[in-house]
Amino acid sequence: MSLQRLCVLGATGSIGASTLDVVAQHPGRYEIFALSGHRRLKELAELCQRFRPRCVAVPDEASAERLQALLQAADASPDILIGESGLETIAAHPQVDTVMAAIVGAAGLKPTLAAVKAGKRVLLANKEALVMSGALFIEAVRASGATLLPIDSEHNAIFQCLADPATPGLAAKGVRRILLTASGGPFRQTPAELLRDVTPDQACAHPKWSMGRKISVDSATLMNKGLELIEACWLFDATPAQVEVVIHPQSVIHSLVDYVDGSVLAQLGNPDMRTPIAHALAWPERIASGVAALDLFEIGRLEFERPDEARFPCLRLAREAAQAGGCLPATLNAANEVAVEAFLAGRLGFTEIPQLIESVLQGTAPCPADNLEAVFAADATARRLAQAWLSSR
Repeated sequence: MSLQRLCVLGATGSIGASTLDVVAQHPGRYEIFALSGHRRLKELAELCQRFRPRCVAVPDEASAERLQALLQAADASPDILIGESGLETIAAHPQVDTVMAAIVGAAGLKPTLAAVKAGKRVLLANKEALVMSGALFIEAVRASGATLLPIDSEHNAIFQCLADPATPGLAAKGVRRILLTASGGPFRQTPAELLRDVTPDQACAHPKWSMGRKISVDSATLMNKGLELIEACWLFDATPAQVEVVIHPQSVIHSLVDYVDGSVLAQLGNPDMRTPIAHALAWPERIASGVAALDLFEIGRLEFERPDEARFPCLRLAREAAQAGGCLPATLNAANEVAVEAFLAGRLGFTEIPQLIESVLQGTAPCPADNLEAVFAADATARRLAQAWLSSR
């Protein structure tokens, strides 16, 4: 067993914390080579003191100066890299074997793609990278020979349920449908007329998972499931019609694969992100994750419902963007990021999130996503339209 050197992009977020927890359980197997933590500099300094990375990346010069002062107090001295180029450098560093891509949102695309182009083992927790640039991203995986392993619990479950795990972007044999499970979020049974008054704190109080605020809001609107639908299409060469979302409030079955012979395989486990992280870190082996064994007797029953797309239109909007293709998934993602940020800041109501997104989509002409410039142009246009919609209210 050779030592794996890891770069953790987004080390101070929930996925980063879970990754480092699993790594700490296997000190002879993994070494933290590089970390990024955006502006949570105190937490990043503490991680540097604990894991002694050789490199860290921060957004700007001011953050670098602040981190340097914190590191001196912590008696740690990694190289500090700055900005987007710093993220790309640590992700593609020749001494890095594995990259955990856990930066939230569009900001994670370039460093994740840098890791792919460098042929790394990429653990993909940043779903937006595939949502925005699906064909380009998969093409880069094939060209570089990178290993791409999904971290989202649903996509990791699908990967585990494939009889012969396919290279991402290649169809798995004999698959009829992919059943993507969703908890339904905190408002699954909330009367529709009360959704208008939902607060950010209520939206972030997920009943099963502990996540960051942005992804928690996405879960509450079901946009998270819409983004995962688009991601699943690229990972497993499926059409949007082949991916069916199933509400499963217990969050025990993480997804299922329906085969043409009538067999349906499911992956089960407690709702803890350390399970898919440990699976991807060690694949094709298995290692302990620190997650408790699943007690089926305690769970007692498993329930399933169809999603209500009338109450949660974000899922419909994501499916329509997936079907349209081109730059519209990037447009959808950018409009959603603006909408969620505005909601969390108290500038937008919960039920207005899909209204903003739909307005941006309707005001956007379809265009091909055949290069990164086109993808980022669509992203910028969508953000401008979304801000204009907010200003016009």
